[in-house]
Order: sequence, then C-alpha cells, then structure tokens
Amino acid sequence: MLKKYLFCLVCIPFFSASAQNDIMGFTTEHTTQETSLEETFKSKISAQNMEEWMKIMTDRPHYVGTQKGKENAEWMLKQFKSWGYDAQIDTYHVLFPYPKTRVLELTAPTKYTAKLEAVPVEGDAYTQQGEALLPSYNAFSKDGDVEAELVYVNYGVPDDYKQLEKMGIDVKGKIVIAKYYGSWRGIKPKLAAEKGAIGCIIYSDPKDDGYVRGDVYPKGAFKNKTGVQRGSVMDMPLYPGDVLTPGYAATKDAKRLDRKEAPTITKIPVLPISYEDAQPLLEALEGQVAPSSWRGGLPITYHIGPGPAKVHLKLEFNWDLKPAYDVIAKLKGSTYPDEWVMRGNHHDAWVHGAADPISGMVALLEEARVMGELAKAGKGPKRSVVYCAWDAEEPGLIGSTEWVEDHQEDLKEKAVAYINTDGNGRGFLGVGGSHMLQEMVKEVAQHVQDPQTGVSVAARKIAEEQVDGKEGVFKLSALGSGSDYTPFIQHTGVPSLNLGFGGEDSGGEYHTIFDTYTYYKRFKDPDFAYGVALSQTAGIITLRLANADILPFEFKSWYTTVSGYLDEIMKETEKMRKETEKHNKLVADNAYKLASDPKEPFVAPKKEVEVPFMDFAPLQNAMSALKETVNNFDYKAMKELTGAKKDKLNQQLMGLEQVLLNKDGLPRRPWFKHEIYAPGFYTGYGVKTLPGVREAIEQKNWEEAQEQIKVLAETLTAYNNALKNVAAL
Repeated sequence: MLKKYLFCLVCIPFFSASAQNDIMGFTTEHTTQETSLEETFKSKISAQNMEEWMKIMTDRPHYVGTQKGKENAEWMLKQFKSWGYDAQIDTYHVLFPYPKTRVLELTAPTKYTAKLEAVPVEGDAYTQQGEALLPSYNAFSKDGDVEAELVYVNYGVPDDYKQLEKMGIDVKGKIVIAKYYGSWRGIKPKLAAEKGAIGCIIYSDPKDDGYVRGDVYPKGAFKNKTGVQRGSVMDMPLYPGDVLTPGYAATKDAKRLDRKEAPTITKIPVLPISYEDAQPLLEALEGQVAPSSWRGGLPITYHIGPGPAKVHLKLEFNWDLKPAYDVIAKLKGSTYPDEWVMRGNHHDAWVHGAADPISGMVALLEEARVMGELAKAGKGPKRSVVYCAWDAEEPGLIGSTEWVEDHQEDLKEKAVAYINTDGNGRGFLGVGGSHMLQEMVKEVAQHVQDPQTGVSVAARKIAEEQVDGKEGVFKLSALGSGSDYTPFIQHTGVPSLNLGFGGEDSGGEYHTIFDTYTYYKRFKDPDFAYGVALSQTAGIITLRLANADILPFEFKSWYTTVSGYLDEIMKETEKMRKETEKHNKLVADNAYKLASDPKEPFVAPKKEVEVPFMDFAPLQNAMSALKETVNNFDYKAMKELTGAKKDKLNQQLMGLEQVLLNKDGLPRRPWFKHEIYAPGFYTGYGVKTLPGVREAIEQKNWEEAQEQIKVLAETLTAYNNALKNVAAL
C-alpha cells in the first residue's frame, strides 16, 4: 500500500516545532516555551514501556467483573500514584450478563449442532487458556428458546429489508441469519425484531475478514474458520451505559429498573457464530438465489429462504450486577486547577484485548508517565490533566457513561475537552471530533513524525485523501458512537476528540480469542512505533489544551463543516422528491411490470407519499448570521487579552459546546442531546449529523422534520449569540 503514496509524500515536508513562529492559543513568548516542552515530551516516550505493559495487562482475559480486570485497575492506580498523580478507583455496580446456556441446532432438512467454540492455535499460548476464555456471545441479548425457519438477510440493515420486501420475502415468525459488518451489530437484532423475527444469528463471512482477504490465523492475520466476534447488542442509540440506571449513575444504592422494563435489552435472542458453524445452515437454505452483492466467500450458492432450513436457538444468561472499576488520575494544574483537560481509554476487553483496547491504554499510560516526569521537573501543566482508564466499555460504554452521569455538574463547569483513544495499529492517523478543535489538531499532527514514511502524520493523512486527482485536506470526521467519548460530547457537551492509527493492520482478530499479545506483535504494530506516534499526538494535544493562553478553539472550520451538513440535507431532500415523483409515475404507467423478468415473481410496487415542500429558511437564516459572526472573529485580539478578561474569555469558550445541546434531547431518545452529532437510530456507531432534522427526513416524518428545523435553528441562533459574547471581550 505504501508505494501508492510515495510520490505525494516526497512533496510534503515534515515541519519541526522550531520552524513555527506561533501556535494556536499561545503568545509568541509562550509558543517558544511550549514547543520546547513538546520536543522534550516527544523524546521521552518509550515503546519498550508500552510493550512490557501490554504483556502485563493481557496475560489473562479481563472482561467486566473478572479478578484480572480488578488487578489491572489496581496496577494502573499504583503506576499513576508513583508518577505523582492524585489517583483513585471509582466503582460502579452494573448489569453484566454472562452466558450459561448456548444452543444452536439445524433441525431440518438435515441435522447439525453448532460447535460454538474457537480452536486454540499453535504458537499462541494465550488462546490455550481453556475455561478462562469468555464464551462467544452477544451481551444484552434476551434469554430465549425459539425454533423456526431460517432466512438469510445479508447484513441485516434497512436497505436489505427493503430488498427482501421487493422480493416478496417476510421474516415474521422466522429466525434470521445476518453477516457481521454493514452496520453496528446491535442494529441487526433490533431491525429483525421490528420486522417480526423471533431470533437472530450473526456470523462472520470469510469475504469480509476471513480467507478471501488473506491467510488466516495463525499463518496470517485474518479470521480462521472457528473465530467468533463477541460484542454488545445493547440498543445504544437509545442510551449507552448501565441498562438499569438510564441517565443517572449506577452507584451501589441506586434505584434500578426491573430488567424486564429495560428498553435497551434486545427484544429477541441473538447469537454470534463462526463461518464454520454458519456454512451448514446457509447450505440448507433454498428459495431465491441471493443477489450478487449479498453473496459471501463460502463455497456455496447463497440462497435466501425461508426454509427449508429450520433452526433451534436457545440462550440463557446469568443477569448479575458486577463491579466496574474506573481509574481516575489527576495532575493538578499550576494556574487553573479547576479547569480539566480529560484524556481517556478503556481497559476492559472481551478476552485478552491486546489491540482493543490495551494498545491504546498503554499509549495513554506512557503519556501520563512522561507528563508526571515533566511536572516533577517543574514543567507541569497550567490546567489540571485528568487521565481516565474506563471499565465496562465493551458491553456498552458503561464505565465512562456512569462516571459522566455521576459528575455532570463538575464537567459542565470545569471540563475543557475530552481526548479519547481506543485500539491502535499501523498506518494512517484517524481522528474525529468537535470541529472547533480541527485547526489545533491539524497543527499538532504537522509536528508528529510518521514512523514508516518519515513525513508528518498530517502529511500522510492528507496524502491518503489525494485520489483521482482530488487534493487532500486535513479534516476531522464527525463522531457517532462506539467508544467513551459518547457521554462527554453527546450527553454533556464537552468538546471531544477520538484518535488512533490504522489502515495497514487489517485482520480478523476483533473481539475474538485471537486478539492477543502474540497476534499484536506479528500483525498490528510489531515495534510499537505507532504506539509512540499515538502517545505523541494525543499527548501534545493534551499539553496544548492544558497550557494555552487562550483555548485553541477555531470557528471557521466549524462553520464550513456544519454548513456542509445542511447543504447535504437540502440536496438529499430534493433528490428524494425527484425520485418519489419518478417512482410514482412508473407505478401509474405500469412500467415496472413491463420491465420485469418474466421468469422471476413480480411484486407490484405501491405509490409513495409525495415529499412535501420543506421550509429550510430558519436554518439558512441562522447559518447566514453565524457566517457573519465567524468571519468577524478576531483571533489575534483574543491572544492579546490578559488577566481577568482572559480568564473570562476562556470560561466562555469552555461553555460553547454545551450551547449545542437540546435539554429535551433528540426525538424518542432524550439521553442524546447534541444537535450537531449523534449516532444514527438505525446505524448504531455510524454518525448522523444534524440528527434531529436528518433522521426525520430519512424516515419521511415530514411534520417532525419541520419541527426539528425550527429546534435546530433556535440552537444555532443561541450559539451565534454565545459567539458574539466571546467576540465582545
């Protein structure tokens, strides 16, 4: 892959920190001090420490409630204290289901009992730890004992069900089998239940992460025939965190919902399986041949059913409260101790979790070690830096969400920003987050060297975008969900970032027993060079936010990005209108029947409701006013403020992201309050920007869409007023 980028990369210099006169948020004098500090920080990051710590943290499985999980938390606590941090473990008591019965059988037209076990591999002792390995299952599946005909639904996403409807296939009363990928896994049973299915099976197809992609483990990096992806199917688009304490912390004595009333537990039983176990089920299906885009990599003809394949699925779980151990370590700021720059990564894993999450966790620990060393040498941060090692992320962002819900008021008053990492690998910098942080992140990325190419990680990221003659740009992606930034930005309004390296470390280890230190050393980041790059990138971002004279928030990039989201929605609405008009004309002219294949069954399409005129004027007016405010913003004058005026300005900047929250939340999911970014109701991890408006239009709920246009316009107007107050200083 590297050759593709070399021509572009040789044209892009690596910028040293000394070549820069000013950095965002710093006076010229303080720029010199800060860049010198950052060079010292970078020079002290140790790959060897990260590797040794990964060995310690991944020697045994450490999912929620395990002794190893507790040992890891206590070990990290000891490290933080030795580095000079005021550290503690905050414990929450959360519902965590553990599987006690897992049965999957093909009962007709032939017999097959699924093995439901991954086979240990030669050369990786971690995979041979027997009963210590967590069985493969989907957390927050409901208990169930069902038997029915099987239907293959491709990835089990909304477009797939539209295709099934066109083919005249109904899943009501059936058990569906869906492939992993295509969406977050929890959407698959959610949609299946809405369509009337009584059970769901999810399997990993070799076309996506098995032998079609490359050699399988242990010979290569991809998933072998027995590998199974564990994972939560909690309905996180409603709310993440402990399912029994929505919106408030799961403390020991908290009032809890009855489990039967918990809305984020699935409505049907769901089980993940390997492609070894999936093949006999899929082979037994008949009916229509699957469309070409639905066919996977197994050596079979993919049929859809329903039947004659019939399966029996039986699942039972222990539904116990388990302790979740969040390690919170604070390095007190010298000048602004009550302003917090927060940095987090989770420490729990489905099994050993070398890549996910320990590769990110050890990078955070190394940052914290060096930060503490600098503080002991008299070079500590001006603002307090808070390092967080979250527990119970894997089953549903639980540890971070409970902590955030427990510290809402402190965060609203004191949090400057939250910087998140998770797994890490080899390749390109990926970074998403609040777009008022975009220019600051770009500056930082220009001063961290990519270990493989020798250019900056910003230059390599830009080169990745240079395809088909299109000039690459450095920009943040929007945050949906899937890691611990969610409660910070989307529930509390703390400006947030999520970053990591990847793209040249593909494999099939995700959430399997094969995500081990042995695997990581062979295929992900053998020398921990990208662990160093991650520590340097996230660490310098943390330092900049902690030491800035004026917080390095920039609003032109924010405005351009949000304006682009509105343009997308308006164009998509117009496209929907034209497509609906075309469809209805074809229905009226009977053209679909004339064009159909006489050999295939024909299902007559129905007319669709016309797309009404949508009045986007309130949003256009709000954005026009924002454009004027942003264009008149004087960043040079901001840096010249001193004393109480400067402190007041920073306090106002800290509160800006909160202005983008709607206190009532999004429709049908009040926990999610951010009006600019949210996970999609039917995408899970995937982001929906301007979500209230966008999703109402996508669901063709026109009355709600018009109401959400008004709500968003009011939010943007409030944001404009807040920006004017900042400018007035």
